[in-house]
Amino acid sequence: MKFIVSSSSLLKNVNLISGVINSNNTLPILDNFLFELEEGKLKITGSDLETTISTTLEVESSDSAQIAVPSKILADTLKTFPDQPLTFIQKEDNLLEIVSEQGNYQIAMESAEEYPHAPEIQDATVSTLQAGVLSEAIAKTLFATGNDELRPVMTGVFFQAGTDSFKFVATDAHRLVKYTRKDLQANDAAEYIMPKKPLNLLKNVLSGSNEDVNIEYNQTNTRFSFQNIVLTCRLIDGKYPNYEAVIPKENPNVLTINRNMFLTSLKRVAIFSNKTTNQVRLKLSGSSLNINAEDLDFSSKAEERLPCDYNGADMQIGFNSKFLIEVLNNLQSDDITLEMSEPSRAGIIKPVDGLEEGEEILMLVMPVMLNA
Repeated sequence: MKFIVSSSSLLKNVNLISGVINSNNTLPILDNFLFELEEGKLKITGSDLETTISTTLEVESSDSAQIAVPSKILADTLKTFPDQPLTFIQKEDNLLEIVSEQGNYQIAMESAEEYPHAPEIQDATVSTLQAGVLSEAIAKTLFATGNDELRPVMTGVFFQAGTDSFKFVATDAHRLVKYTRKDLQANDAAEYIMPKKPLNLLKNVLSGSNEDVNIEYNQTNTRFSFQNIVLTCRLIDGKYPNYEAVIPKENPNVLTINRNMFLTSLKRVAIFSNKTTNQVRLKLSGSSLNINAEDLDFSSKAEERLPCDYNGADMQIGFNSKFLIEVLNNLQSDDITLEMSEPSRAGIIKPVDGLEEGEEILMLVMPVMLNA
């Protein structure tokens, strides 16, 4: 087997899929990329058994072959080359030789026969989403997923494809994000829970593109096909919690405020909060918002007053500053609204501006009990 490829093109494709490979694989073969060469095209595959991602690029070759190449040494070597043609030659004794303008390098290969194949998607339902929309949906929801392995359904993002809209939901029980696209519809309604790792891979792959992504899914697996990239992953098994039940419907107390001003103020005041609870207190009255925090253990406290537009009864409500800051960081609007009903119920944050037509974002943060 022999092929010639651009070093920068190969590195770009290797970087796209290298995130799937774990640092401590149970199967040694998964430390490798699978190279499949056929008719001048090289297909590179990486897998951790749960998620398999492959990319295809053009090379100079008339050969057909399959080999497994150690991923780390390949990626580390490619990073050091300036853009140039590299020649890969399969030698005897399971050795792969790389010839560059600077010199020759040999690495040991594994048998491609041991490499696991991505599952076929039987009886698949198919839908299509624009890459930019899917990337935005992942970016807006992924941060709110949980890490509790005892509640696996909450460690992923809930995809809810409907005949009138697409919804993407994530929650860790402290905060919740619902991202809705009313400008998208599916032919058949479907629901599935996507794990975090393949979504991170997808987000990196899709960013900056507006081409279509083809999605095939059944009860156990889903496959995303985009340009020269195919990602297949196992879905999280289980029923997603009824997220609509935790979203308060009547919220008469509405704060409208500049997002960046609110965010920078929270970041300053939060420095003085208790390091265990991270609690900040919001006092709302008339056209002013008072933000304060204190740490009695270290006799530190901070207070800031901000101008705002507030309609509702005077109230005080407490939040974990980390969750509130993270939610505000994941919005791009100039102004936001914070809708509340009472201090013991969740606050709902929505952007006032900056949304596309048909796009809706709702972010919810659970309150914390205020100290006396």
